[in-house]
Amino acid sequence: MVQVGLTRDRTWRVHGACAGAAEILSAHAPMQNYPAPARVIVADLAAKAAADPSRAVAYQGAPGANSHLAALGYAPDCVPLPCFAFEDAIDAVRCGQAMRAIIPIENSLHGRVADMHFLLPESGLHIVDEYFLRIRHCLMAPDTTPVRSAISHPQALGQCRHYLRERNIQPVAYADTAGAAAMVAERKTPGEGAIAPYLAAELYGLRLIAENIEDSDDNMTRFLVLAREPRTPVAHVGPVMTTFLFEVKNVPAALYKAMGGFATNGVNMTKLESYQRGASFAATEFYCDIEGMPGDAAVDRALAELEFHTKWVRMLGSYRQARPRT
Repeated sequence: MVQVGLTRDRTWRVHGACAGAAEILSAHAPMQNYPAPARVIVADLAAKAAADPSRAVAYQGAPGANSHLAALGYAPDCVPLPCFAFEDAIDAVRCGQAMRAIIPIENSLHGRVADMHFLLPESGLHIVDEYFLRIRHCLMAPDTTPVRSAISHPQALGQCRHYLRERNIQPVAYADTAGAAAMVAERKTPGEGAIAPYLAAELYGLRLIAENIEDSDDNMTRFLVLAREPRTPVAHVGPVMTTFLFEVKNVPAALYKAMGGFATNGVNMTKLESYQRGASFAATEFYCDIEGMPGDAAVDRALAELEFHTKWVRMLGSYRQARPRT
């Protein structure tokens, strides 16, 4: 597989002060790595977000990415604010450039999104909502010349490999699906296409050659919506989720003891993932989703027992379920 890519040379200041006006503009500098058609739209959306930050929803990716679609699906009247990296989208909220950020946390085919378990607690933001997006891939090109090569993110290429192989289309890896579409629109090379969401074709003036070319029809991504302040779900609006992290003690049966309170109190746990921080491998941290929220008697008892059997527990947020779990 051929591969081309983007570069990023900006580091994220997790605990530093928010940037000043000049630095805020330079924070979008990595977006200059995108092709010209994308940069024009980025500049327009950034100006609209700066004029009304209360409506801005930051996301990672070029205009037309799946996260762009997720932002519009979650808040149709929002101003989507494209950012080069997850850290930039989180920084936009931390520093008041956007009211919220929408970040992918897991995909039904590929599992969790790398680094999010580390970025979420370090960000200081709170989970206030979730959103599910059905992933649909489209083949697009600048004209009707038969497509001989398709540029896209490696995951998108992998999810369309049967379609590409049957048509003898050469996959070419790129860092971003929508960015690939912008590059194809800029180069206008006959026979060169991109695999991206339909929105990218609309934004960059490309022809939709084929829609829904993914090999599997159960490709779903779950997004979390982050904000500076926590939001308590309104009572009786439907099922609620709570997300938190914890670290077990390095003793026998540590996880068994930590989980016992959820079983005995009838609290449904829908997600439990382990991950290692640092290089000691001495103890494991866990990311957890449960149904219910603090204030529910059963949840309070379960969390109290969890705290007794762990080194620490860190709440990330309680929010309404976008899709029922039970």
